[in-house]
Order: sequence, then structure tokens, then C-alpha cells
Amino acid sequence: MNWKPPCVVRLLITVALALLPAMASAAEKPVQVYILSGQSNMVGIGQVTGGGSRWGAEFIDPVVSVYPGEYDPATDYDKQEAAQTLKLESFGGVKPTPYPGGGTHVVRGFVQVKTTGIYELRPGYGRSTENIMEIDGQEVYRQEPGKDAVHTHIKLTAGEKVPFKITYLNDQANGLGWIARIDIPGTLATVVKQDGKFPYLVNEDGNWAVRDDVWYKGVVTATGSKWLSVDCGAGSNKIGPELGFGHLVGDFHEEPVLLIKASQGNRSLGWDYLPPGSKPFEHEGYVYAGYKDSPARWEKGTTPEPINWYAGKQYDDCFSEVHRVLENFEQEFPHWKGRGYEIAGFVWWQGHKDGGEPYASRYEQNLVHLIKTLRKEFDAPEAPFVIATIGFDGWEMAGPHKIVAEAQLAVSGEKGNYPEFKGNVLTVETRDFWRKPEESPTNQGFHYNQNAETYMLVGESLGKGMLRLKQAGGN
Repeated sequence: MNWKPPCVVRLLITVALALLPAMASAAEKPVQVYILSGQSNMVGIGQVTGGGSRWGAEFIDPVVSVYPGEYDPATDYDKQEAAQTLKLESFGGVKPTPYPGGGTHVVRGFVQVKTTGIYELRPGYGRSTENIMEIDGQEVYRQEPGKDAVHTHIKLTAGEKVPFKITYLNDQANGLGWIARIDIPGTLATVVKQDGKFPYLVNEDGNWAVRDDVWYKGVVTATGSKWLSVDCGAGSNKIGPELGFGHLVGDFHEEPVLLIKASQGNRSLGWDYLPPGSKPFEHEGYVYAGYKDSPARWEKGTTPEPINWYAGKQYDDCFSEVHRVLENFEQEFPHWKGRGYEIAGFVWWQGHKDGGEPYASRYEQNLVHLIKTLRKEFDAPEAPFVIATIGFDGWEMAGPHKIVAEAQLAVSGEKGNYPEFKGNVLTVETRDFWRKPEESPTNQGFHYNQNAETYMLVGESLGKGMLRLKQAGGN
């Protein structure tokens, strides 16, 4: 019998065979490496959640009642007579008033918050987390033995006193617990899960998404090494611009992507990050350090006493660590053994500490030197280089920081000031992304008020800028 597959099947086989070389080629291409650097905002200070704190002062007149016997779900304890009742002088904190023990414990009282918002309650510690909590008649927490805790968020109004009740399901009851506001303006949780922005950051289960094609490696600070997700910033509850950037470049490349972030807080380009080859200069009777000089400045005509830091030390610390990672590529990233890598681009976000003279006025020439030096050092003369302006106070920015932002814009290739940067250097504007303190988790202006939306928008803008250069230049 001479059987032939149907036309549709033959077509599918033909297409699949045609695609095999391209698929094999993509699987063999080197990993695309992006080097990100800068100061504290590149390290990443955008808050993921508002976190939680031990509860205590929010709870008013708590009283524990003890009922005979083990917990019985069929019993209405509000209609039962308690064997013992005790007013709890301390509820929550680190040393709550001990419960009497024995029987089933039920705590009643009132809760009153200082700030209106949506809250999550986490009653108990250890086995005492097996309990049921209600606020104003609404169940807000339940964990039955052997099962996962179920949280139901509740809106509480500042100053409003509402009743609460906690019924403990075992004999390990205690007064410990945590309370967290989950709609703090500007946290990533609020921006994504309440406001519906950046939907790609959550998976179909509502949890933070993890990419399996973009690896994050932090050196010097924010030193994680993991597939890209939240918490790659300064701590487990922080993000930096790598999150938005990584998603965009990850979507762009067929090959896997490695983000190496080499950054440190409170560093200036004019001193700490001063690139190799930078010369000393004079200003108002002082000599300012060139690369490897120490201290930062000294009176002209004097011989300075060095300090335990030198011009360019942070440059050396950060980029020597990048070299170390790349020189041990297969040991650092065994999942990419045999693939090799290539430098796909550079990202720079920095400028706060240069917001004073004479560094502000020299920022442009220092940035030009940085771009050229990094490309030479990593043997990537045509690798795209994307810069984000500083954006403190948005378009109300003034003084030396404005000088820095204008210097960052001046090096962008389309400006024409540096013909060799045309089509391969781009500065993206971030001042539109400034969010006021009342829209943010904090009023820490030099960290963009820790507003996660700001960090996401900066990261996305850097990513779009990088793709614009790569698509235009074909790299």
C-alpha cells in the first residue's frame, strides 16, 4: 500500500522542515549581554509592596475569652458562656500578654487605623496562625489545620472604630499578628494589581511572573543571580529599572538575555566613576583629581595626602566585577554552557551626586569619555549605549541637576554634537515619570519617592531606546 499524507499534513511538514535551520540557529546564537550601571536608583529603590508590620496600636480594648473544650466549628461562641475572660494589656508587638491557655480562645475588641486603605490581616505566629478572623462581621482571614491561609482584603477608614474577632482553632493561641496596607500609592503591588498597569508582570495565577529567558546578575550591590522577576533591586521588596528593561529586550531577542547590573549608591561620575584616562583640572584655586588621584581635590601648589579612596575607584570596582563574571561565564551560568556571549548594549542611569559644581558643568565631557571607555574596555565599539536623564522634581528641576540632565541629553546621537554617536547613543527623558510624594510610598525625593511606577517607566523607556538603536542599526 502506497500511503501519502493529506495535503495539509504535507504542508505542515514542509513548513516545519523549513523552520528547523532557523530554530537551530537561534538555539546556537550567543547569549545577549547588557551591562547596566549607575548609582542608587540603578541599584533599585522602587517599593514592591508597602510591606507589613507587627500589629499593636491599631487594636483597642482586646479581651480574650476561653471556652471549655477543643474548638468545635458547629459551636456559636458568641452565645456561649466563657469559662474565663482576660483583658489583654498588650496585644501584638513583640511581647503580647500571654493567653490563659486551655480550651478555645476567642479575642474580641476594636480595630482603628490611622490611614484609609485596603488592608490584609495576618493573625498569629507558628501554629497560632490556625484561626479565623473577622472585622465588622466580614471574614478577613481563615487558616484551617493542614490548609493554606485564605486572605480577604478589607477597606478600613481612618479613625473609624470597628469590631474584630479572632477564633483560634488550636491550643497554641497568642496575640501576635501583622497588618499590611496593600494599596499604598506607588508600590508595584498597587500599580499592577490595583491600577492594572504593567499586566505582563503577573502570571495567570496572579503571582509575580518569572521569565525563563532573561537572567539577572547583580554585582557590587543588588547581588542576586536569578531569572528575572521582582526583587532584583536593593532588597527583596525593591525593584530597579532592569525589570521593565529586561522584559522589553527579552521579548525582542530570540536568544536568551543576561542583564549584568554593576551599580552603587551615592556615587558621582566626576569622582567615584571617573573613567580611566581622565585628567586632573583646576577650578577656583583647587586641583580636582584625575583618574587614580586622591583625594578628590587639593589646593593648587600643595602636595595632597591621599585618602582611602581615589578617582575612578567605583569604576574599577564595578567593571572589574563585570569582567570577572564574563571571564567565568560557563561557571556562572552553567545553563548556557557552550553558547558563549556577546555584548548587546550598555545602560547608564546616574547623576544625583554630580549635582554640584564643578562636576555638573563637566558632566557632558565625563559622560562622553565613559561611553568611549566602556566600549573599548569590553571590545564592543558599536554596542548601543542608552542613558536615562535624572528626573528629580520633574519639569520643575532647576540648578545643577538641570545642568546634568541637559548634559545627558547633549550626548544623544540625534543631537549631532558627537557625530560618532549618531545611531548608537540615545538619551531617554525621564522627567515625565516623576511622581509626587503624595502619589508615592515615601517622600524620599532623591530616590524618586521610591515610586515603583517611576522605576518601571524608566526601565521601559530605556528598553524602547535600546530597541530603537538596535532596529535602526541592525545590531
